Amino acid sequence: MESAEDLLQLSRDVLLDAGASPGNAEAVAQSLVEANLRGHDSHGVLRLARYVQFVREGRLDPAAKPAVKSRRGATIVVDGNQGFGHVAARLAVRELVPLAREHGVGAAAVRRANHVGRLGEWVEALADEGLVALAFCNAEPTVAPFGGSERRLGTNPVAWATPGDPPLVMDWSTATMAEGKLAVARARGETVPDGVLVDAEGAPSNEPGDFYDGGALLPFGAHKGSGLSVMIQLVAGALGGTGVFGEQGTAANGLVLIALDPTAFTTDFDEIARTFGDALATTKPADGFDAVLVPGEIERRTREQRVREGIDIPAATWSELTALQGGARV
Repeated sequence: MESAEDLLQLSRDVLLDAGASPGNAEAVAQSLVEANLRGHDSHGVLRLARYVQFVREGRLDPAAKPAVKSRRGATIVVDGNQGFGHVAARLAVRELVPLAREHGVGAAAVRRANHVGRLGEWVEALADEGLVALAFCNAEPTVAPFGGSERRLGTNPVAWATPGDPPLVMDWSTATMAEGKLAVARARGETVPDGVLVDAEGAPSNEPGDFYDGGALLPFGAHKGSGLSVMIQLVAGALGGTGVFGEQGTAANGLVLIALDPTAFTTDFDEIARTFGDALATTKPADGFDAVLVPGEIERRTREQRVREGIDIPAATWSELTALQGGARV
């Protein structure tokens, strides 16, 4: 088990060695380790090796600073300048808060940015400011659309959060399993459930390696998840500047963020949310369940446990990280 503090320092070291500015290294390290703490290891320090690869390939400028490229009413376009998506998303969040409070709504498109990380982080940050937030982004094709057997869609996640104590936070991929979670399974030598992926020939598979040998992930919910993914890929790809198949430039994600100020519409949102949450929490559980959980509750419980007990990093991932750091495990 590794402590969050040790993972933060290792992440900073790797990112600084890769050419990141101190501010960028700190911001990205915080986002990665927070993802691990929340139980989303697919978006945690596992990603460092890929980021370093992107730097070496010229797909990512680790010292780049994002900037607001344009403004129109309650909308902005953030240019990531081919830098870390986490840093560009942070800027978009900061800019959206005053926009939403002034206009009742604010929207941002983030363009020319690398991987933006865990979407739940950005909508929760807006919810912490008292805003209702929605985010979605496209990704390079790794998913077969419903009825297909080859890659045409990204994992195309969507996230939604509402203010409260604590906020409700929904964050999931439109694929049955996010690619990063598949990478975690492969690193641990595990298989995946039925319905997650097909191999290069389009045959069902349970082996994560078959995806990396030319297979494809599958959308959740059959045609419903596939349809949602299609809409996300088109809108985020067009507004986020990546193109629908990631063909424009070297950006990893096109991100769209929308923030609503509930006080522009009602004076009792907080009370309604609190009453609704209480009703859900007191719902009689079905057989096999201890309680009804609300979106974000598992992540909060996982964070408490991992802060207390540490974070389990697979041996294969740790070997990658220490090689990047140029050190050995202590």
